[in-house]
Amino acid sequence: MVTKIHIKNNRWAPGSFPNTPEGEKVFTITRDRFEQERKRFPGVGARVEAFIDWDTDHFADSMQDADILLTWNLPTANLAAVAPKLKWIHCIGAGVEHLLPMDWMPEGVTLTNNKGIHSDKAGEFGLMSVLMLHSHLPAIVYHQRKHVYDSRYAAPMAGKVLVVVGTGSLGGAIAKKVQALGVHVIGVNRSGRPVDGCDEIVTTDALEEVLPRADYLVAATPDTPATRGLLDRRRLDLMKPAAGIVNIGRESVMDYEALCDKLEEGSLAGAILDVFDPEPIASDSRLWDTRNLIVTPHISADDGDHYVPMTLDLFFRNLERYLAGEPLLNPVRPELGY
Repeated sequence: MVTKIHIKNNRWAPGSFPNTPEGEKVFTITRDRFEQERKRFPGVGARVEAFIDWDTDHFADSMQDADILLTWNLPTANLAAVAPKLKWIHCIGAGVEHLLPMDWMPEGVTLTNNKGIHSDKAGEFGLMSVLMLHSHLPAIVYHQRKHVYDSRYAAPMAGKVLVVVGTGSLGGAIAKKVQALGVHVIGVNRSGRPVDGCDEIVTTDALEEVLPRADYLVAATPDTPATRGLLDRRRLDLMKPAAGIVNIGRESVMDYEALCDKLEEGSLAGAILDVFDPEPIASDSRLWDTRNLIVTPHISADDGDHYVPMTLDLFFRNLERYLAGEPLLNPVRPELGY
């Protein structure tokens, strides 16, 4: 029996996903890309067929006999009737907050995500960002815009303290790269489990105890009911005035208005933000002109030459497991939202 995969690509549209024309090129799964990956998995071969679609052009018709959906998002209403054979949905992103709450999921359907495929790039981006904070690059760039020549010096980073909130694949990769420079790394996660690259681990309940120790703070958490508002004004107020902040997780985790206020008043030294809601941010957003703040347009993930091949590599490894009746990699827990 042939297993049918429906692949739902999204056209670029303002306020949607992908949120830029360049993003459409990064995230599109073409027939050529799919077939190139299929050749690397001969055990899958003729056992699957793929219908490649755009948006919901042929979604309802194709999903009537689809076993698997490969997508970023989907129409969730009455899914059990629309897709009676559906057993597995793979989301091409690591974050699945756009699918919450997951009360729409039919019984017996497994949702997986792209967790882990961006860890190398995210680790490099996080290391770059912490180095930029350490060398006062947010302030230097701000002064450049103002035509101010103001020398800012920094000693080597060894002995500084980094707090990483969210120690999954992204936060863990950053922790390992920064720790290698002699930085003391404190990881914050829900369970308190040990993580390579972290000298200490505390649970989220102890976040307020470690924030005053941070020279740098990296937020790398998904958007879930438990993480929304985690870094609010009160907690940001616990940090040193000389501290710097990076966010590669989701905007919902951090109070950006409070962050901007603190940067403007000088009670935080700098920030690098890579995630926003909505994206792109509005042309009149205060983020563009806030003192010592660098805006990066959600570029901590991989480029168009790597994103889809790595996504398909994970998907095909999971496809082998699916066809063998084995548990899938990266199952999402609907009750936790990740």
